[in-house]
Amino acid sequence: MTDAIDRGREEFLAEAQEIVETFSRALLLIDANFKKGTSDPNLLNESFRAIHTLKGLSGLFGLTALASMTHHLENLLDALRLGRIDVSAAVLDVLFGAVDASHRILAHHDDAQDPAVLSAVSDILAAIERVSGQGVVKDTGPYEIDPGIIAVLTEYEEHRLQANLKAGLRLYKIRASFDLLTIDKALEALKDRARKLGEVITYLPTGESSSLDTLDLDLLLASGEDLAVLIGQLGGDAIVVEEVQRTSSPSSTSMQGPPSIGLTPLSKGYSHVPQLEEDADRPQRAREQGMARRAVRVDIRKLDHLMNMVGELAILRSNLLRVAQTVKAEHDRALGGELQRMQRTLERRLEDLQNGILEMRMVPLGQVFDRLARGVRQVSRDLGKEVRLVITGSDTEIDKLIVEELGDPLLHMLRNAIDHGIESAEERKTAKKPASGTIALNAYQKGNHVMIEVEDDGRGIDEARLLARAQQIGAIAPDVELSREELLALIFLPGLSTRQDVSELSGRGVGMDVVKTNISRIGGVIDVHSERGIGTKLTLILPITLAIVRALLVKVGGQTFAIPLAAVSEVVGLDPATRKVDGREVMTLRGATLALCRLRTLFGLDGNVGPLRAFVVVAQVGERRLGLVVDAIAGQQDIVIKALGPSLRDLKGFAGATELGDERVGLVLDAAAIVEEMFAAGEGRRKGALHA
Repeated sequence: MTDAIDRGREEFLAEAQEIVETFSRALLLIDANFKKGTSDPNLLNESFRAIHTLKGLSGLFGLTALASMTHHLENLLDALRLGRIDVSAAVLDVLFGAVDASHRILAHHDDAQDPAVLSAVSDILAAIERVSGQGVVKDTGPYEIDPGIIAVLTEYEEHRLQANLKAGLRLYKIRASFDLLTIDKALEALKDRARKLGEVITYLPTGESSSLDTLDLDLLLASGEDLAVLIGQLGGDAIVVEEVQRTSSPSSTSMQGPPSIGLTPLSKGYSHVPQLEEDADRPQRAREQGMARRAVRVDIRKLDHLMNMVGELAILRSNLLRVAQTVKAEHDRALGGELQRMQRTLERRLEDLQNGILEMRMVPLGQVFDRLARGVRQVSRDLGKEVRLVITGSDTEIDKLIVEELGDPLLHMLRNAIDHGIESAEERKTAKKPASGTIALNAYQKGNHVMIEVEDDGRGIDEARLLARAQQIGAIAPDVELSREELLALIFLPGLSTRQDVSELSGRGVGMDVVKTNISRIGGVIDVHSERGIGTKLTLILPITLAIVRALLVKVGGQTFAIPLAAVSEVVGLDPATRKVDGREVMTLRGATLALCRLRTLFGLDGNVGPLRAFVVVAQVGERRLGLVVDAIAGQQDIVIKALGPSLRDLKGFAGATELGDERVGLVLDAAAIVEEMFAAGEGRRKGALHA
């Protein structure tokens, strides 16, 4: 019973997090519309539904703090969508604060009396009370609408009526006669046609009908189209289209009927209870609900377990192939051939299983991008800068474990872009730039990697100031000369900051070095490009997954190592005519110079002398290429990378270990780390730039 309760609570927390993220995404769109001076009522309705669901779940599972906050938040959202309160910057600040408070409550769900949680909830409740008193004046504009009609409209319908009048749209009455046997389908068909021309506010019975088998209804439509267009699209023998009578001018005359004298009030005793909202988005919502019913939440640890089993099956597959080849060559050719056919069938099924598990592990980057958008909004407001965040490629998918490690590094990069990169409004005006700075967050897949770019149109990196600061803290010798690429790489030095004053966001010299370390931990690298006065672009190059990868097996000094194929561009023979350039061994590959790293020397295996015939595995990470010299190529294999354990976790150059078959274990090389380490070491030896 206890296990079932725990599983139920875990599922609730996962669902609650998803609901909060849904609410957050809707808020970001509402905020964007607010800045543009537009609005979308469906977004407020979506927010209301999300918070209503969250309130019910939190009450069911005993999170009283969340239940209390969402109860008041639901009232605020209800007032917003019904037009009793206008969307404003102050209201949006409260709503975004509620998102952060919800995350805090869910993170501390085991401690209901946590002071930080109670304080956050108290602050949000006080803020909701402050903004809830801001009302709006109701107005029916230049139209004479019967007070009886206003009285029977729901709050939502009244809100939509006022919103359309405020937008300057015209009001039309569509009177239609329906057969009682087919009224449902006929009414829906008419509403669908009308929605293409405007918004259906409501529909009401007229109180009169031409026969006992028919029912006459009036539809109130807000549209920007002319009356003639509506008559042409909607008018017919049983349908009359008229403009609602105005207060200051004669009513428009319908081509099918007499002048309009306003809407007919409801007949006595009729109770009209419309839906919460018009179902303009009902088909899309139905599809989403259908997808939700077919979705199943799976703990990532269960997928990890399945992936480990697939890795073990891959080893058995390799062993089966080896046995089949032995039987065919040395014992029974027919039996060996049959075993090989079975092995190929197993290989195909295993590949399908592996791809299926990988697809289940993949999640869109939009999950982390949505949280980053909230962070950008808050940081830009704190610094008093107007910043526009443009996100593309949020549907690009990557392994869930990598996504979980990306939030903090990307947030710090965006903070740096706002704090260091984007200029103040005065500076931008002087530089003839728009007052609002732009940060582009772009993601896309390139081969076996996912690229994430963070680009701003700010002032760019001041290389001279960066070098002076590096020399000041003793990281660079005073007389050293660095290339531009090396200068830009100084931003990753520990303890380096170009800010003279320390703020909550920057100035402590702790940040980009930690970002680089965290990205390297998941097998990624960072490239930096910057132009003074134009902007800066940071590019993350990440593997799609860390769960199971195709690897190249190589032999060095009698040991077998695995190199992920995602980092391998090609394999060539070692040119005996190697040479030294700036103390580094290089060879020429198709007219270009390729730096070499002899793994025998790097790992200290059986001296420095290798076989006469050696191979070069060309590892490419971003724009950098490095030739890894190995003794032999042992083939390819799908591998599951296992962690090395706490004592070896910080060992550079190795991503982990894997099983190779025959109870053998091989180390998996971290090509990205080796490339970066060798280039950094080469620069240090060549120029004496880095102090030990």
